Amino acid sequence: MILTDCKLSFIKKPNTYHLIATLKASRYFYLLLLILAGEAVFILPFVLTRVFRPTVLEAFSMTNLELGTIQAVYGIVALPSYLLGGPLADRFPPRKLIAFALWLTALGGWFYGTYPSLLSLKILYGYWGFTTIFLFWAPMIKATRIWGGKYDQGKAFGFLDGGRGLVGALFGLLGVLIFSFFIVGEIDNIQFVERKSAFQFVIWISSAVVAFIGILVWFFLKSSEKNKQILLDKITTKDIRTVLKIKSVWLLMIIIVCAYVGYKLTGLFASYANSVMQYNEIESAKVGTFLLFIRPIVGVLIGFIADKSRVTLWLLYGFIFSIIGAVLFATGIITPNDNYLFLLSVCITATGIYAARSLYFATMEEGRIPLVLTGTAVGLISLVGYTPDIFAGAAMGYLLDESPGLIGHQNTFWMLVGFSVIGLLATLLLYKITDHKKT
Repeated sequence: MILTDCKLSFIKKPNTYHLIATLKASRYFYLLLLILAGEAVFILPFVLTRVFRPTVLEAFSMTNLELGTIQAVYGIVALPSYLLGGPLADRFPPRKLIAFALWLTALGGWFYGTYPSLLSLKILYGYWGFTTIFLFWAPMIKATRIWGGKYDQGKAFGFLDGGRGLVGALFGLLGVLIFSFFIVGEIDNIQFVERKSAFQFVIWISSAVVAFIGILVWFFLKSSEKNKQILLDKITTKDIRTVLKIKSVWLLMIIIVCAYVGYKLTGLFASYANSVMQYNEIESAKVGTFLLFIRPIVGVLIGFIADKSRVTLWLLYGFIFSIIGAVLFATGIITPNDNYLFLLSVCITATGIYAARSLYFATMEEGRIPLVLTGTAVGLISLVGYTPDIFAGAAMGYLLDESPGLIGHQNTFWMLVGFSVIGLLATLLLYKITDHKKT
């Protein structure tokens, strides 16, 4: 009888079920747009450099230290942008902020493709520090937290970072294909001018795709704008003091610093492949692209698993994996003849780095940070948490230039070990605090 009633109900009210299915589809389409936008905005400043680091250094005629200094300018501009852009996300809906961020970032990409001078590159990276953070970062994090609700935070941020990883991997793969298409013959025999021209097409096509994603966001990223309860008319100093009194906010600052250092150093793998393993430019770029494909797998899996237990527990495991993998590289046991050990170590280290990156903002629910003040909290946390944008690239460049080859890479991986240990200790404390609150 119950089954019959259910069937009759379904027959009598097909529109209701259609509406539910439509809402679910709309919800995941909304997340898909967040994922596309979330990685596209960083393709030009960071992903292309991570995949094509040797090519970028050669095309722009700069050293590792100079590249690190240029990226430090990005970090200097980004820090106040985190702080000022955070409250902006608590006052305005995300659609327009994110779309404008994508368009302005793509505009900088067209200038990037003209191969400007080092001084102009510093100005460009400062410009990107504003476009990718002030208008974009906090709105993306808040929209993701809203999507996850109370019980799906791990899934929400796992999907976001894993999806962003897949988008980044596809951009990297697209870049390699474009680069290879314009290279005729063996890469080692191709003249510098031809390699430079091929990479220029990679930059410009990437810029066009970023701008197109901005158009999609403008027209379709609308669902959360209907929920007015997540927005405030204004942000007061009382709201800021409320956020600063939360212990988990301070611990998240330390955790994100340590996890983000690991993420900033993922460019080491392509550099290690080129300098130590003796891979050519295309082969080392493939290593960087392979690394990007690890990110979506880790993000999605860790998101599902973390929601079944506790997010902070799996954040602990992420730092442990980072330490193990970084020690393998830092000890210098990986040589040009150990291709399998090299790839295994890349997988271990990347798994830890991407797990930590996927989950740190997912702990906001466990840490009892008010939803309505998410943007403000993200701004304050990010002000400290993303300081590696200033020093990590420069430190890596200095260590690699000071001791070229294996020794420089070992020293840089020891730096990763140190930060991962600190992150592990801060996460352990957060785990105990959130467990006490839960009790």
